[in-house]
Amino acid sequence: MAKESMKAREVKRKRLVEKYAAKREELKKAGDSVGLQKLPRNSSKVRMRNRCNLTGRPRGYMRDFGVSRVTFREMVLFGLIPGLTKSSW
Repeated sequence: MAKESMKAREVKRKRLVEKYAAKREELKKAGDSVGLQKLPRNSSKVRMRNRCNLTGRPRGYMRDFGVSRVTFREMVLFGLIPGLTKSSW
């Protein structure tokens, strides 16, 4: 599991991106690079990292389900995701 501080940092980034999205868009259309530089760095969408909603794991993230591959496999094994089963051959 990821440290709680890393999860909190991502939540903070997400809030900043939402807060400054409209202003950032206006500055981009106007071509005002100086104005863009004055905004907080973490308000840029590029700085966000996809993390598992349950564990906070940053790697092996599955966008369709919002969890990491490890958590996804466990959920499938326990039948928590309808319509999916672990295949074996």
